[in-house]
Amino acid sequence: MDGSAAAAMNNSAVVYGITGGIAAYKAPLVVRGLRALGLDVTVVMTESARQFITPYTMQTISGNPVYTEMFSTVATSGFEIDHIALADRADCFLIAPATANCVAKLAHGIADDLLTTTALATRAPLLVCPSMNVNMLTNQATQDNLQILQSRGIRLLEPEAGELACGWEGQGRLPEPERIVAEVQNILSKKDLSGKNILITCGPTCEDIDPVRYITNRSTGKMGAALVDAACLRGARATVISGPVHLEYSPWAEVIEVRSAKEMLSQAKEHLGEADVLIMAAAVADFVPVETNEKKIKKSGTGISKIELSPSPDILSTLIPMKNAKIFIGFAAETESLLDNARQKMESKGLDMIVANQVGHEGTGFASDTNSGAILSPSGIMERFELMEKQDLAHKILDHVKDRL
Repeated sequence: MDGSAAAAMNNSAVVYGITGGIAAYKAPLVVRGLRALGLDVTVVMTESARQFITPYTMQTISGNPVYTEMFSTVATSGFEIDHIALADRADCFLIAPATANCVAKLAHGIADDLLTTTALATRAPLLVCPSMNVNMLTNQATQDNLQILQSRGIRLLEPEAGELACGWEGQGRLPEPERIVAEVQNILSKKDLSGKNILITCGPTCEDIDPVRYITNRSTGKMGAALVDAACLRGARATVISGPVHLEYSPWAEVIEVRSAKEMLSQAKEHLGEADVLIMAAAVADFVPVETNEKKIKKSGTGISKIELSPSPDILSTLIPMKNAKIFIGFAAETESLLDNARQKMESKGLDMIVANQVGHEGTGFASDTNSGAILSPSGIMERFELMEKQDLAHKILDHVKDRL
C-alpha cells in the first residue's frame, strides 16, 4: 500500500481473540497474514482454545506475549489491568473462530473470561467470524444472537459452506485466512475515496473464431484487480467489467463478466452514468474476426487458410461524449517509444491521465506482479515507477485520482 492509504495502516494494532473451535488451526496463518501487512498482533485465547492450539505457537508467530488468564500473576513492567490495556491497545478487535458460546456471550454482555471482558471494554471496531456446526449455526438462538451483534454495528464475516469437522455438510466453516486478513485490512484502511464510484475495466477480451478457438492477448487482469482492491479498501464503490481471467476480485466489488470487446463496451456504456471515475485497465483485443464459425473448423480438408479481421470497437472513443466531469484514465502497454506512444494515446482519447506500461521485458507487464513505466497527465509526467508492485502502483494511481476529485 502506498501514499495516504498506507498511513492508516502504520503502527496499527490488532487484538486477536481465539475461541475453542477446530477452526483455530487456521489462526497461525491469520496472524502471519496480518503481520505481513505490518500490523502489530496480540493474541488472547480462551481456555477452550488452548485445547486446539498452544499459546507458545501463537506467541512465536505473533512475536508478542499471548494472554490466556483473567487474573494473571505474571510480573510486568508497571501495573496494567490486562483486559483494559488490551482493549485500549486495539485499533481492530478480531475474534476468529467465534464459537456459538462466544457469540451468545457477546450478544448478552457476559464477560466471564479475559476475551469477553476485553471485548466488552474495547471501543475498537469488532470483527466476529462465527464458526460452528451447521445445526448450531442455524439454531434460532444463534441466529438471534448474530442479529443482535449486527444491530450494534459489530461486523460479522459469514461462515462458508462445505465439509465440517464433525462430518456434516453445510454452512459453518471459518473463512480462509486470506479472507479474514482482507476484512481486517478493510477496517483499518483510510476511506479517503468514500462516496465515489469507480468503474474499472479489467483483463483481456476474447474474440471467437469458432466454438473452440479465439483471439486474445496475454493480459491476466492482475493490474485491474489491484486497482479494484485498492479502490474498495479506500472506501469507493468499485464496479469491475472483467474479461475472462483466472483470479478473484475484491469481495466488496461488483463484478460484471464479459467476453468480447463488444460486450465490454455495452456494459461500460450502461454503467458509466453513475461513475465518477473510469479506469480502462483492460487489454481490449485490437482486432476481431469478421465472421465467427458456428461449428468447429476441422484441421482436415480446407482448414483455415486465413482469418479476415476488422478493428474492434474503440471503447474510449465511444465513451468520450459521455465524459462530462468524469475522470478518464487509460493504460498504454508498449514495447517501444513508451512515453511518446502514451502521450499520443492520451491526447487522441481525451484522457485526464494515462499509465504508460512497459511490456516485453522480464518482470514487468502482463502476468507479472510488477510494472515499470510512468503516470502522465496532459501537463507532463506525474510519476515514474520501476518494477513497482502492482498493489502499490494501484494506490499511486488512486492518490492522483483523489487529488483531482
